[in-house]
Parts: sequence; C-alpha cells; structure tokens
Amino acid sequence: MAQSIKIEAKSREGTGSAVARKLRRGGILPGIIYGESGKCVPIQMERHGFQQMLKHHRSESLILDLLLDGGNVRKVLLKDVQHDPLTDYVVHVDFLEVSMTKRMVVSIPLDMIGEPEGVTKGGGVMEVFLRAIEVECLPGDIVESFHVDVSGLLVGDSLHAKDIQMGPQFTLASDPDQAVVGVVAPRMEEEAPAEGEAAAAEPEVIGKKEAGEEEEAAAGEGKKESGKGKESKPAKE
Repeated sequence: MAQSIKIEAKSREGTGSAVARKLRRGGILPGIIYGESGKCVPIQMERHGFQQMLKHHRSESLILDLLLDGGNVRKVLLKDVQHDPLTDYVVHVDFLEVSMTKRMVVSIPLDMIGEPEGVTKGGGVMEVFLRAIEVECLPGDIVESFHVDVSGLLVGDSLHAKDIQMGPQFTLASDPDQAVVGVVAPRMEEEAPAEGEAAAAEPEVIGKKEAGEEEEAAAGEGKKESGKGKESKPAKE
C-alpha cells in the first residue's frame, strides 16, 4: 500500500519566475496544487524538509496528506518534481488532488532482483530497457516499485511489460509487448590480422618478376638493342 505522508504548505500570492527565484533564495519551495475541478492553487513550503522526505522513498509517485494554511487535509498525488540540473535541488513541485475512490494512471519504478543465469554461467550481458511502467489503479494501491526477478534469464531471453508480476488491483497501461530487460551475448571485437597473415592474404600476381629478375631482363634487352644495326666485318688478313 502507498504510504500517506503529512506535509504543510501555505498559499502563495505572487506568481512568475521572479517571485519563484526570490522564494528559492530564502529556502522556500514553490509549487502548485491542481484540483479535481481544474482549479490551480499556487503554494509554497519549506524546501529542506521536503527534500529530506523524498530521500526516504524509491518512487516520487506518492500519496500525501497536504495541510494547506492550517485548514482541511487534502489527499494529493506528487505529480511532478523539477530538479536543478547542476545542484539537483528541488526547484518546483506539482501536486494533483485525487479522490481515493477513482482509478488513475501512474508510473511505477522497476527493481531488478537477482543476477541472470545467462550472465553468471553463460557469459552474457544484462541490458535494462525500461526503468518504470505505467499502471492504472486506485490512489491507495500505489506502491514504491515492482520487483522483477531476472535470475532465470538465459542468453537470448527477455522479459516484457506483460511478464511483470503485479496484483489484480493493477491494470497495465504500458505496451504489454515492450521489452523491459534481457540478456544478450557479449559483443565480440574483430581482431586485426597478424603481420604474417596479412602478407599471406595478399594475392599473388601471375607473371610478376622479382626485382633481380627484372634487372637481368632489362640488361638483356639493353644488349640486344645495342647489337642491332651493326654488320659483322670479315677479319683482316
């Protein structure tokens, strides 16, 4: 079952990037609540405490009890968390107000359990193609992650979204035939041929003469050319 965590927030009057930057400099985290009716409520909360809360959870798809301005508690889904690309600090959060009796589509992370037999005995390599899948369920049924047992995979085997074990309270929303994880044969690098092998691989040219033979042939041709045109004279008495 999903954990319900209580957080406190205050309404935020100012909006826009300039206001948001000023809040962040003061350690305040800006956010928005999207109501079921479509109404948006800008809010703000203490950033450090919110970040510490996230560190204790595998998934960011959490159902929270949000106390706004000290009034009634709202059941909200942590819909989106934006992080600074350099510092990884949370810079903005979106919450979606939910009804605990209405099903919704959420993304659930996948945890790979075990080590494939195709890796330990077959020398293969495990490749993970999907880190999370989408399912439809009630808000109260949201879990931190789904466990995927990969220990029985051999080289050439793979698991697809439809193979993931989940309870009857979940309906798969992702493509059922989408590959999640597999074991592939190691890629073999082509070796360059040895020097002797490269030489042996060169085709022999028929009729090609060695260097010495070419020189002798050239010399012979030269003698023949020099002997042409000279008449033999009788020996003097």
